[in-house]
Amino acid sequence: MEQKLRNIMAEVFDVPVDEIKEDLSAHTLANWDSLKHINLILALQKEFGVRFEDEEIPTMISYAMILNTLRAYLEV
Repeated sequence: MEQKLRNIMAEVFDVPVDEIKEDLSAHTLANWDSLKHINLILALQKEFGVRFEDEEIPTMISYAMILNTLRAYLEV
């Protein structure tokens, strides 16, 4: 799951996969803007077959937060 997440984030943000680290966030990646954030959410929902709650989406602004949210959906 983590490698899949890294691959999706790298593709959406147009950066090498090795730049997707555990401390990556909207504050540390210059091209993480609102449009790319929505594209990321849509890509994650499609790839993992989940539907995030509207109130979760604005909080998913780091690799760690996204990973934790995905784990909550996939490990239930």
